[in-house]
Amino acid sequence: MAVVAALAFGASVAVRAADTARPDCARVDATTAASLPAGRAPHIVLLQGSLGIVTMAPFGAFLAGMGYPTSALADPRTGEMTTDSDLDGRTLAGMLAWLYERDGVRPLIVGHSKGGGVVIDALRALAGAYGDDLPVVDPRTLAPEPRTHFRDPDTGEPRRVVELVLPFAAAIATGRLPRILRGQFELARVLRDVPDSTERFTGFAIPYDPIAGTFAGDEDPYRATGRAQVRNVVLPAATGHIDAPRAAHLALDPQLRLWIDRYRPGVDAPLPEGRDTTNLVQAAELWFDIKRAWCGEAQRTRRAAHRVG
Repeated sequence: MAVVAALAFGASVAVRAADTARPDCARVDATTAASLPAGRAPHIVLLQGSLGIVTMAPFGAFLAGMGYPTSALADPRTGEMTTDSDLDGRTLAGMLAWLYERDGVRPLIVGHSKGGGVVIDALRALAGAYGDDLPVVDPRTLAPEPRTHFRDPDTGEPRRVVELVLPFAAAIATGRLPRILRGQFELARVLRDVPDSTERFTGFAIPYDPIAGTFAGDEDPYRATGRAQVRNVVLPAATGHIDAPRAAHLALDPQLRLWIDRYRPGVDAPLPEGRDTTNLVQAAELWFDIKRAWCGEAQRTRRAAHRVG
C-alpha cells in the first residue's frame, strides 16, 4: 500500500509540475508555437467565397509558412488548403464532428465572404437550430453517415453532433446583402448572432465594402447570444474584399513574421515600413487566435489523457 501511495503521490506531483510548466495560451510566442505538438494541431476548415478563382489557399500557405502543420490545413476531399463554400451549415457541422472523432482535437473554421456565412450557419446547426439529430458527415465524400452520434475521443462515450463546441471560428468580410440577394433571408437576419457552439469568435469587417454591403461607421458588429467570447475587428480601409485571403507573402518576410508573432490584439504597434503589409493586421489577428486554440487543445487533450490514465 505504501508503494502504491508513493506512486500515486509521484504521479500527482508530475501532473502538477506539468500544469505549472504549461504556457500561457494567450501569449504564445514564436518559440512556444514551434514547440506545440503537430499531432495536437486542430484541423482548420478554410471556407472560400463564392468566386471560384478566389480561394483560401493563400491564407493556408501563410499559416503553413508560420509553422502550422500542412496536414491540418488540407481539405480531406481535395487535398487543397481551401474548401468550397457550396455546402450548408448542417453538412459542415457533421464534418466537424467527424474530424473531431478522427483527430482527437476539436477543429476550427475560418470563412471568407460567402464562406463566413457558412461558418455562422454551421455554428447555428451545432447549437440546435436545425434540430438535435444532425448526421455525422464524411468530409472525404460529403456523404452523411447513418448516425447522429460520434465517439468522444476524450471519454469514448457517444455524443450527438449538436453537443460539439468548437474552440474558435472566424468570418472575414461577410455581409447581409449577399445573403439577401441569394434568398437566404433567415441567415441574413441572424448573420451577426454567435451562439455557444464556439468558445471564441472573431469577425472581420472592411469599413467600405460594397460587396458585403458594409459602410464606414456601420460595420454591423457580431454579438454573442450567450457565453461565446466575440471580438469584432475593423480592418484598414484599404483592405480589398476579394484580396482578403492573400497573406502568403507575409510569412516569407522575416521582419513581418516577427511583427506577427509579437502581435497582441488591442495593442497598437506601428506597421513595418518598406514592406508589403497587405492584410497584415488580419493575418496577425487570426494567427494569434489560431495559436491560442492550438495551445489550448494541446493542454485540454493532455488533461483528458491524465484523467483517463
